[in-house]
Amino acid sequence: MPCRTGMEQGTRLVDMFEVILTRRKRFGWRWQVCDQSGKIFADGFARTRPSAKYQGERALFFLLSQAYLRNRSAASSED
Repeated sequence: MPCRTGMEQGTRLVDMFEVILTRRKRFGWRWQVCDQSGKIFADGFARTRPSAKYQGERALFFLLSQAYLRNRSAASSED
């Protein structure tokens, strides 16, 4: 069963993100961080697959950490 964007968890919508690695001819690997609707949030290129995997996962971690910090600061400003 494929994941769907915007599945409800309580009263908040939850987005699903994924790192996609694509082999490029004579160039190396392309990585993308996308949501389930296909919107690209970050992308890049690397010469080796492990490097592309690392960079893609690093971009995903950064994206998630920024969302957490944004939500945390919004919650503290409401107090």
